[in-house]
Amino acid sequence: MSDSILKNCKVLITAGPTREAIDPVRYISNHSSGKMGYALAEKFLELGAEVVLVTGPVHIQLKHPRLEIVKINSASEMYLACCQVFEEVDIAVFAAAVADYRPAKVSEQKIKKDEDSFTIKMVKNIDIAYEFGKVKTTNQVSVGFALETNDELNHAQHKLQKKNFDMVILNSMNDANATFGYDTNKITIIKKDLTQKQFSLKQKTEVARDIVREISSLLMKQYQYQEIVAFE
Repeated sequence: MSDSILKNCKVLITAGPTREAIDPVRYISNHSSGKMGYALAEKFLELGAEVVLVTGPVHIQLKHPRLEIVKINSASEMYLACCQVFEEVDIAVFAAAVADYRPAKVSEQKIKKDEDSFTIKMVKNIDIAYEFGKVKTTNQVSVGFALETNDELNHAQHKLQKKNFDMVILNSMNDANATFGYDTNKITIIKKDLTQKQFSLKQKTEVARDIVREISSLLMKQYQYQEIVAFE
């Protein structure tokens, strides 16, 4: 893969889970390990890009002179961190597993086990990728992930259009040894024109290579189109 198209590009990647606090010691989260997002960051760095990695709590280490890591906990913190850099980036990859909802009220004290049951009222978090999809420019490439359990293709295509992605990576929870926690993943890439490319089960480092190759192809077409428009 030629690194010329990515060299000196600035890339925003979100990775890992978010944690939505219930009280000072409890939170709502998910099983995301962050492995896919970190593998993407590493591949972009290898190819000469500058990377801002906004990451939830994970057990992964990554260091590089062109890497900036921003550690967050909640979805709102992730959104604010992305706001700081989104206008500057050429590519945004929304790989984090962001909580859709958060507790409406966070208890200041640890909730005691006094009752047989209790109810937590939940409110919707900001949809980070959707918000940036509204302000994305034609000079930027935006990529999202769709982790689905049923009607996978329709859900992924809906997300592609709703969030103004140029490309969406579909994962299915029905695929063995893929998605959360595994070192392997199996993906289908769907582009804005709804063309699809399916990949076999691979190590996430190899999956990252495939994804970055497809992003590079999109970026190349974008630059060629801009040159044609400028010439006209």
